[in-house]
Amino acid sequence: MLISQIKTAAGATAVVAREPGEAGRIVNGATSVHALALEAANTGRNLASLIEAKGFGETVDLERVYAERRFLPPITHDDPAHLHLTGTGLTHLGSASTRDAMHAAVSKVEEGATDTMKMFKMGLEGGKPKTGETGVQPEWFYKGNGTQASAPGGALVSPSFALDGGEEPEIAGIYVISDSGQPFRVGFAVSNEFSDHVTERINYLFLAHSKLRPASFGPEIRIGAPPVDIRGMSRIIRDGAVLWEKPFLSGEANMSHSFANLEHHHFKYGIFRRPGDVHVHMFGTATLSFGDGIKTQEGDVFEIEAADFGLPLRNTLAVAAPEEIVVGQL
Repeated sequence: MLISQIKTAAGATAVVAREPGEAGRIVNGATSVHALALEAANTGRNLASLIEAKGFGETVDLERVYAERRFLPPITHDDPAHLHLTGTGLTHLGSASTRDAMHAAVSKVEEGATDTMKMFKMGLEGGKPKTGETGVQPEWFYKGNGTQASAPGGALVSPSFALDGGEEPEIAGIYVISDSGQPFRVGFAVSNEFSDHVTERINYLFLAHSKLRPASFGPEIRIGAPPVDIRGMSRIIRDGAVLWEKPFLSGEANMSHSFANLEHHHFKYGIFRRPGDVHVHMFGTATLSFGDGIKTQEGDVFEIEAADFGLPLRNTLAVAAPEEIVVGQL
């Protein structure tokens, strides 16, 4: 099942559900995906079954919703400070054409090798632990709170001081925390993790600076377990024409870490298990236009899609106006 959030023509928030290939329908009595997910988490019910039990209202033309920019992020929180955008990197094996080369390079890791290569090797060796065991922890980063979640069809705004604004096509896990403090997975969605790769390339210790950016995900959340082998397409459209296009791989068949291991190392921190909170955690990628020498520019459209994850995710690159930052003295 695929679920999303939209603004109705009357301006109200509605939840839409559908099976892949079918039309979307309004979920009766659902005021938000967050409320639905918490109801399921706090009552021990299966989310898809809960939605089915509530029943459905009118059919919705989701392509029209997209064209009219009425998609909301597929999950939100009434207080954006309680929605966390986070992610992990160095989690993917790379495309089929580069995987052998990456493994060969990793096999030669010695003292003095880059921290990036060491971290990647750690993931290969310990990122998929056996049941009951704890695997190696991944690279982890923070992107922001719900104020940084850009709606599908909206703009990804790059700061005026940024050296780059580039896409990162990823799969994101969507989670809510129950009243008892237990994390529950709502499902998975396509996401654009959006980073400043030029800044990151200067020095890897600038990673945090490159990641404090908006992100977008959706427009739909796929409820349930994801495919083991996820294959998608990432493209940049400029002036109505495709400037760059490349497939990307995700899913555990193409990752050095299991989803369970990545989830464990995120939710092991008590601060991320506060009742009612929402987490959107992005699991990494191995495909970037930046790696192919593409320089994005304002007005470019990022489009990311993957089979079985619903409609493509589209966002336009915008650049913020310069700001004068003054720190006052109290």
